[in-house]
This record gives sequence, structure tokens and C-alpha cells, in this order.
Amino acid sequence: MADLILTPNIDHADDFYADLLATHEGLEQAESDALNARLVLVLANHIGDNDILKQALNAAALKE
Repeated sequence: MADLILTPNIDHADDFYADLLATHEGLEQAESDALNARLVLVLANHIGDNDILKQALNAAALKE
């Protein structure tokens, strides 16, 4: 079983973050929430590994 990568692992992370914010610009809260939901599903489909996705759900659900 593969493990979820939780350490920084994205090239040009600041650029991606800027693109993400720009994609949300001008959206109402419901539209922004829907965009996030679609993005999660697109990325989950790309990952395609239920074990990794379960690890991601568990990691995201942790409350600090």
C-alpha cells in the first residue's frame, strides 16, 4: 500500500496557490464551494487509489 505524501511535493507551489485564488475570484460562496468540490473530485479521479484517498480524507479531517 502506498502512503499519502504530506511533505511539500509541488513545483512552484506559490504559483499554484495564486492560480487557485484567481480561479475563485469574483465567485459567491456557494460557487466557490462548488468549485472546490469539483476540484476535489477531479484530483481524486486523477489519484485513482482508494487507499491514498482514504488517507487524504483522514489527514484533512484532523483538527488542530
